[in-house]
Amino acid sequence: MKKNSVFTKMITIGSAVMVAGLLTFSSIASAHVTVKPAQSMPSAWETYTIKVPSEKDLPTTKVTLKVPENLSFKQYQPVPGWKTTTEKNDAGEITSITWEAESGGIEAGQFQQFVFVGENPAKDGELAWDAYQYYSDGSVVEWTGKEGSELPHSITTITENAATTTPAAPTTDGHDTATTEDTATATDEAAGTDTTTESTPATGTTTDTAASNDMNTMPMEQPASSNGLQVTTLIISIIALILGGVAVMNSRKRK
Repeated sequence: MKKNSVFTKMITIGSAVMVAGLLTFSSIASAHVTVKPAQSMPSAWETYTIKVPSEKDLPTTKVTLKVPENLSFKQYQPVPGWKTTTEKNDAGEITSITWEAESGGIEAGQFQQFVFVGENPAKDGELAWDAYQYYSDGSVVEWTGKEGSELPHSITTITENAATTTPAAPTTDGHDTATTEDTATATDEAAGTDTTTESTPATGTTTDTAASNDMNTMPMEQPASSNGLQVTTLIISIIALILGGVAVMNSRKRK
Protein backbone atom coordinates (compact mmCIF):
# COMPACT_ATOMS: atom_id res chain seq x y z
CA MET A 1 0.00 0.00 0.00
CA LYS A 2 2.87 2.33 0.83
CA LYS A 3 4.52 1.69 -2.54
CA ASN A 4 1.25 2.38 -4.35
CA SER A 5 0.82 5.64 -2.44
CA VAL A 6 4.34 6.81 -3.34
CA PHE A 7 3.82 5.77 -6.97
CA THR A 8 0.53 7.66 -7.13
CA LYS A 9 2.12 10.81 -5.75
CA MET A 10 4.95 10.58 -8.27
CA ILE A 11 2.45 10.29 -11.15
CA THR A 12 0.44 13.24 -9.87
CA ILE A 13 3.48 15.48 -9.37
CA GLY A 14 4.95 14.43 -12.72
CA SER A 15 1.72 15.20 -14.54
CA ALA A 16 1.46 18.64 -12.94
CA VAL A 17 5.07 19.47 -13.84
CA MET A 18 4.56 18.32 -17.43
CA VAL A 19 1.39 20.38 -17.84
CA ALA A 20 3.00 23.51 -16.36
CA GLY A 21 6.04 23.11 -18.59
CA LEU A 22 3.99 22.64 -21.74
CA LEU A 23 1.77 25.62 -20.98
CA THR A 24 4.81 27.81 -20.32
CA PHE A 25 6.45 26.69 -23.55
CA SER A 26 3.24 27.37 -25.47
CA SER A 27 2.97 30.94 -24.18
CA ILE A 28 6.62 31.67 -25.04
CA ALA A 29 6.38 30.15 -28.49
CA SER A 30 3.42 32.31 -29.45
CA ALA A 31 4.96 35.59 -28.27
CA HIS A 32 6.95 36.40 -31.39
CA VAL A 33 7.64 39.78 -32.99
CA THR A 34 5.49 39.68 -36.13
CA VAL A 35 4.81 41.83 -39.19
CA LYS A 36 1.42 41.69 -40.90
CA PRO A 37 -0.12 41.20 -43.41
CA ALA A 38 1.33 37.79 -44.24
CA GLN A 39 0.42 38.26 -47.92
CA SER A 40 0.32 41.26 -50.23
CA MET A 41 0.18 42.18 -53.91
CA PRO A 42 3.21 43.04 -56.08
CA SER A 43 3.87 46.79 -56.49
CA ALA A 44 1.16 47.67 -53.92
CA TRP A 45 1.61 50.45 -51.37
CA GLU A 46 0.93 48.27 -48.34
CA THR A 47 0.22 49.34 -44.77
CA TYR A 48 2.30 47.07 -42.54
CA THR A 49 2.02 46.59 -38.77
CA ILE A 50 4.76 45.23 -36.54
CA LYS A 51 3.54 43.77 -33.24
CA VAL A 52 6.05 43.66 -30.38
CA PRO A 53 5.15 41.69 -27.20
CA SER A 54 7.37 41.90 -24.11
CA GLU A 55 8.35 38.31 -23.24
CA LYS A 56 10.57 39.00 -20.24
CA ASP A 57 9.74 40.44 -16.82
CA LEU A 58 11.40 43.61 -18.07
CA PRO A 59 10.15 46.42 -20.29
CA THR A 60 11.08 46.53 -23.98
CA THR A 61 12.64 49.96 -24.54
CA LYS A 62 13.60 49.88 -28.23
CA VAL A 63 12.80 47.99 -31.43
CA THR A 64 14.73 48.11 -34.71
CA LEU A 65 13.28 46.70 -37.92
CA LYS A 66 15.44 46.08 -40.97
CA VAL A 67 13.73 47.03 -44.23
CA PRO A 68 13.92 44.20 -46.80
CA GLU A 69 16.13 45.14 -49.76
CA ASN A 70 13.34 44.74 -52.30
CA LEU A 71 10.83 46.91 -50.36
CA SER A 72 10.70 50.70 -50.78
CA PHE A 73 9.96 52.23 -47.37
CA LYS A 74 7.65 55.25 -47.68
CA GLN A 75 6.32 56.60 -44.37
CA TYR A 76 5.54 55.70 -40.78
CA GLN A 77 2.82 56.51 -38.27
CA PRO A 78 4.07 58.41 -35.20
CA VAL A 79 3.35 56.78 -31.83
CA PRO A 80 2.93 58.93 -28.70
CA GLY A 81 5.71 58.25 -26.20
CA TRP A 82 8.04 56.76 -28.82
CA LYS A 83 10.86 58.43 -30.76
CA THR A 84 11.10 57.20 -34.37
CA THR A 85 14.33 57.36 -36.41
CA THR A 86 15.44 55.90 -39.74
CA GLU A 87 18.73 54.98 -41.34
CA LYS A 88 19.58 55.37 -45.03
CA ASN A 89 22.13 53.94 -47.43
CA ASP A 90 24.29 55.95 -49.87
CA ALA A 91 21.43 55.96 -52.37
CA GLY A 92 19.13 57.67 -49.88
CA GLU A 93 16.96 54.58 -49.37
CA ILE A 94 15.70 53.80 -45.87
CA THR A 95 17.30 50.55 -44.66
CA SER A 96 16.02 50.39 -41.06
CA ILE A 97 13.57 52.07 -38.71
CA THR A 98 13.88 52.28 -34.93
CA TRP A 99 11.22 52.99 -32.31
CA GLU A 100 12.63 53.99 -28.91
CA ALA A 101 10.53 54.57 -25.80
CA GLU A 102 10.87 58.06 -24.34
CA SER A 103 9.88 56.66 -20.94
CA GLY A 104 8.80 53.29 -19.57
CA GLY A 105 8.46 51.05 -22.60
CA ILE A 106 6.48 47.88 -23.23
CA GLU A 107 5.95 46.28 -19.83
CA ALA A 108 5.75 42.52 -19.19
CA GLY A 109 2.40 41.15 -20.32
CA GLN A 110 1.89 44.03 -22.77
CA PHE A 111 2.48 44.58 -26.48
CA GLN A 112 2.84 47.57 -28.78
CA GLN A 113 2.07 47.96 -32.49
CA PHE A 114 3.89 50.23 -34.95
CA VAL A 115 2.50 51.06 -38.40
CA PHE A 116 4.33 52.00 -41.59
CA VAL A 117 3.82 52.02 -45.36
CA GLY A 118 6.05 50.40 -47.96
CA GLU A 119 5.91 49.86 -51.72
CA ASN A 120 6.15 46.16 -52.51
CA PRO A 121 8.50 44.72 -55.15
CA ALA A 122 7.04 44.28 -58.63
CA LYS A 123 7.60 40.52 -58.71
CA ASP A 124 6.36 37.62 -56.58
CA GLY A 125 8.63 36.66 -53.71
CA GLU A 126 9.09 36.97 -49.95
CA LEU A 127 9.86 39.84 -47.60
CA ALA A 128 11.90 38.77 -44.56
CA TRP A 129 11.51 41.13 -41.60
CA ASP A 130 14.59 40.99 -39.34
CA ALA A 131 13.80 42.66 -36.00
CA TYR A 132 15.89 43.47 -32.92
CA GLN A 133 14.15 43.80 -29.54
CA TYR A 134 16.00 45.71 -26.79
CA TYR A 135 15.17 45.30 -23.08
CA SER A 136 15.84 47.69 -20.20
CA ASP A 137 18.70 45.53 -18.88
CA GLY A 138 20.62 45.94 -22.15
CA SER A 139 19.83 42.47 -23.52
CA VAL A 140 18.82 42.10 -27.19
CA VAL A 141 16.62 39.44 -28.76
CA GLU A 142 17.35 39.04 -32.48
CA TRP A 143 14.32 37.88 -34.47
CA THR A 144 16.38 36.95 -37.51
CA GLY A 145 16.06 33.15 -37.79
CA LYS A 146 14.33 31.16 -40.50
CA GLU A 147 10.77 29.88 -40.17
CA GLY A 148 10.58 27.11 -37.57
CA SER A 149 13.64 28.30 -35.64
CA GLU A 150 13.60 29.46 -32.02
CA LEU A 151 13.69 33.16 -32.98
CA PRO A 152 12.17 33.35 -36.47
CA HIS A 153 11.79 36.52 -38.48
CA SER A 154 8.35 37.31 -39.84
CA ILE A 155 7.64 36.65 -43.55
CA THR A 156 5.30 38.42 -45.96
CA THR A 157 4.62 36.61 -49.22
CA ILE A 158 4.28 38.85 -52.27
CA THR A 159 1.93 37.17 -54.73
CA GLU A 160 -0.76 38.03 -57.27
CA ASN A 161 -2.97 35.47 -55.49
CA ALA A 162 -3.15 37.78 -52.48
CA ALA A 163 -5.86 39.70 -54.35
CA THR A 164 -8.44 37.06 -53.36
CA THR A 165 -7.65 37.22 -49.63
CA THR A 166 -5.89 40.51 -48.88
CA PRO A 167 -7.09 43.97 -49.97
CA ALA A 168 -4.28 45.66 -51.88
CA ALA A 169 -3.71 48.96 -53.62
CA PRO A 170 -3.94 49.22 -57.42
CA THR A 171 -0.59 49.19 -59.18
CA THR A 172 -1.40 51.95 -61.69
CA ASP A 173 -0.58 55.05 -59.61
CA GLY A 174 1.12 53.72 -56.47
CA HIS A 175 -1.59 54.83 -54.03
CA ASP A 176 -3.80 53.00 -51.60
CA THR A 177 -7.17 51.56 -52.62
CA ALA A 178 -9.92 54.19 -52.95
CA THR A 179 -11.95 54.71 -49.80
CA THR A 180 -15.55 55.77 -49.20
CA GLU A 181 -14.29 59.33 -48.79
CA ASP A 182 -12.65 59.19 -52.23
CA THR A 183 -15.95 58.02 -53.74
CA ALA A 184 -17.81 60.88 -52.10
CA THR A 185 -15.23 63.35 -53.42
CA ALA A 186 -15.65 62.03 -56.94
CA THR A 187 -19.43 62.44 -56.62
CA ASP A 188 -19.09 66.03 -55.41
CA GLU A 189 -16.72 66.86 -58.25
CA ALA A 190 -19.25 65.55 -60.74
CA ALA A 191 -21.84 67.87 -59.20
CA GLY A 192 -19.49 70.85 -59.49
CA THR A 193 -18.62 71.08 -55.78
CA ASP A 194 -15.05 72.08 -54.86
CA THR A 195 -13.63 69.40 -52.52
CA THR A 196 -9.91 70.13 -52.90
CA THR A 197 -7.86 69.23 -49.83
CA GLU A 198 -4.19 69.64 -49.04
CA SER A 199 -1.82 66.82 -48.15
CA THR A 200 1.70 66.83 -46.76
CA PRO A 201 4.12 64.44 -48.51
CA ALA A 202 6.83 62.64 -46.56
CA THR A 203 10.27 64.27 -46.95
CA GLY A 204 12.27 61.08 -46.50
CA THR A 205 14.63 62.42 -43.80
CA THR A 206 15.57 60.62 -40.60
CA THR A 207 13.18 62.80 -38.60
CA ASP A 208 10.15 62.51 -40.87
CA THR A 209 6.78 62.20 -39.15
CA ALA A 210 4.17 61.21 -41.73
CA ALA A 211 0.75 59.64 -41.23
CA SER A 212 -1.91 58.70 -43.73
CA ASN A 213 -5.67 58.66 -43.12
CA ASP A 214 -5.94 55.04 -44.17
CA MET A 215 -3.15 53.77 -41.94
CA ASN A 216 -5.31 51.85 -39.50
CA THR A 217 -3.80 49.45 -37.03
CA MET A 218 -4.51 45.93 -38.24
CA PRO A 219 -5.49 43.14 -35.81
CA MET A 220 -2.71 40.63 -35.46
CA GLU A 221 -3.34 36.95 -35.90
CA GLN A 222 -1.38 34.21 -34.20
CA PRO A 223 0.62 32.01 -36.56
CA ALA A 224 -1.03 28.72 -37.45
CA SER A 225 1.90 26.87 -35.88
CA SER A 226 1.22 28.56 -32.51
CA ASN A 227 -2.47 27.64 -32.67
CA GLY A 228 -1.59 24.03 -33.45
CA LEU A 229 0.88 23.94 -30.57
CA GLN A 230 -1.70 25.27 -28.13
CA VAL A 231 -4.26 22.66 -29.20
CA THR A 232 -1.68 19.89 -28.78
CA THR A 233 -0.70 21.26 -25.37
CA LEU A 234 -4.34 21.31 -24.26
CA ILE A 235 -4.88 17.69 -25.33
CA ILE A 236 -1.74 16.50 -23.54
CA SER A 237 -2.70 18.45 -20.43
CA ILE A 238 -6.17 16.85 -20.32
CA ILE A 239 -4.70 13.35 -20.75
CA ALA A 240 -2.17 14.01 -17.99
CA LEU A 241 -4.86 15.24 -15.61
CA ILE A 242 -7.08 12.20 -16.34
CA LEU A 243 -4.20 9.79 -15.68
CA GLY A 244 -3.39 11.57 -12.44
CA GLY A 245 -7.05 11.38 -11.35
CA VAL A 246 -7.30 7.66 -12.17
CA ALA A 247 -4.14 6.94 -10.21
CA VAL A 248 -5.49 8.78 -7.17
CA MET A 249 -8.82 6.93 -7.34
CA ASN A 250 -7.06 3.55 -7.60
CA SER A 251 -4.93 4.39 -4.61
CA ARG A 252 -7.97 5.28 -2.51
CA LYS A 253 -9.79 2.04 -3.48
CA ARG A 254 -6.81 -0.06 -2.47
CA LYS A 255 -6.72 1.65 0.92
